Amino acid sequence: MSCFDFTTAATWAGRPVARKVADARPRGRVVVTGTICAEEAVSRERSPAYCCTLDDGTGHLDLLFLGRSRIPGVAVGTRCRVEGTARTESGRLVVWNPLYRLETPGPPSGDDRTEAALADDEPTATAEPVDTVTGHHQPPTLEDTVIDAIGEDGSDLVDVAGHFRIYLGAAAGVGKTVAMLDEAQRRRQRGADVVIGIVESHGRPVTEARMAGLEVMPQRSIEYRGVLFGEMDLQAVLRRHPKVVLVDELAHTNVPGSGRHDKRWQDVLELLEAGIDVITTVNIQHLESIADAVERITHVEVRERVPDWVVRRADQIELVDSSPEQLRRRMLHGNIYPPDKVPQALTHFFRADNLTALRELALRFMADETEEELLEHLLGYQTGIVWDTAERIMVGVTTAPGTDAIVRRASRMAARIKADLHVVYVNSPDAARRADRARLGQLRQVVSDVGASWHEIDADHTVEALIDFARHQQITQIVIGSSQRNRWQEIAGGGSIVKQVTRRATAAEVDVHIIARRDPPDEHHFNHRTANKRRPGATQKSK
Repeated sequence: MSCFDFTTAATWAGRPVARKVADARPRGRVVVTGTICAEEAVSRERSPAYCCTLDDGTGHLDLLFLGRSRIPGVAVGTRCRVEGTARTESGRLVVWNPLYRLETPGPPSGDDRTEAALADDEPTATAEPVDTVTGHHQPPTLEDTVIDAIGEDGSDLVDVAGHFRIYLGAAAGVGKTVAMLDEAQRRRQRGADVVIGIVESHGRPVTEARMAGLEVMPQRSIEYRGVLFGEMDLQAVLRRHPKVVLVDELAHTNVPGSGRHDKRWQDVLELLEAGIDVITTVNIQHLESIADAVERITHVEVRERVPDWVVRRADQIELVDSSPEQLRRRMLHGNIYPPDKVPQALTHFFRADNLTALRELALRFMADETEEELLEHLLGYQTGIVWDTAERIMVGVTTAPGTDAIVRRASRMAARIKADLHVVYVNSPDAARRADRARLGQLRQVVSDVGASWHEIDADHTVEALIDFARHQQITQIVIGSSQRNRWQEIAGGGSIVKQVTRRATAAEVDVHIIARRDPPDEHHFNHRTANKRRPGATQKSK
């Protein structure tokens, strides 16, 4: 990638460009210079991420580099200039994968070694990617896939993320892949460099016809349990480095041994990090915050899931809609599944009531996104008003079964009213003895996937800790699960925690939502005669 000039225009996409952190607004462009005052290597799902905070004297701006565990030359005290589009996460302004330039060289990392030393370690190794700040060889890991462009003096660093577009559907067969291919053909006709990384045609003539004329990257052939499968060759796409790549079925699980990532959405993040535009498809049931609701509606297990933050990271989400009646007709005509699977699908997952519910979930998700775009539009015309949510939701959690469903329910509530979501676990003496640490780790992963903030508090009294947190964080709504204790247990334990929280919260003028706690469904509740017995690595189209 080549060096760039920072935006000098007064507006970007019809909105003012903020030159100070204090003037930045969600979804607005920012171009600011400041000093790094904090840094931290974090994790999004199983992918690394590097977060640092920029202070320009008027406020703090978080910079999040997805897929990176470090940024060469960046450390506390480093002076740099950044450009990107701001958004809010947990009440803080953040820019994902910003363009940046170091104003002064940062200190070298402690584990840097000389090029000669690395050459001595592996004298016969082929050339590896080079760290453009130190000039040292680095292994081709996720965070080092992108080679930052630098000036001759080594002071300029550029990190440009690709544009991310998602075609979202309620179920298989709505036409997501066809819509993606049509868009690719339009771009190809305009002269864009477009390739197919992987497209799942499933033998459909209509889909295969739309692929005509597009360059198709060869797939990697992987043998797994005696069967040969084809997967996208991520390294080949990175070497080819097209302008646009099509990557079908974002929720797909890669066949073990096919690459360094377990999930296709992780491959997509790496492509974006390399500056390649990605167009992809996904069904609504695969979103982490929605999957459990779909399981209860359809009685089909959703095994492949995408964290909400990955989908919401998209620069553009387009809904491909189809009525339940039209989908069932396509199924009958053999345009979705092979003929031998049609009767089973129509009487199970593709029942009209299931498809209606899935469509409603997709429309509601898109309505949330549309409302956010409206707020951006208003912001561009009324810059004196802070168009941000005044609602803050807190969820009190335990390690009891069914708690993850409560978190997902709360995340949907928060998304619909554009509220910040805080998940609080009180590590009291009693809870500490009972807590299943593995279960707690799983719960924290769910919290991360739905984009909420996790808070673990050490306290002797659970109710007081929750209310104190709500008071200090200006929480406006509290979500808790219904009590699992019987009447005698509540009497012995000093009363129901739910009642205590409700009473204390009411006095503090905080609304309380009590969510019915449901035990996780057993395996026999799911209909395994649908697509659940398909091969490992295949996206289940009937989930």
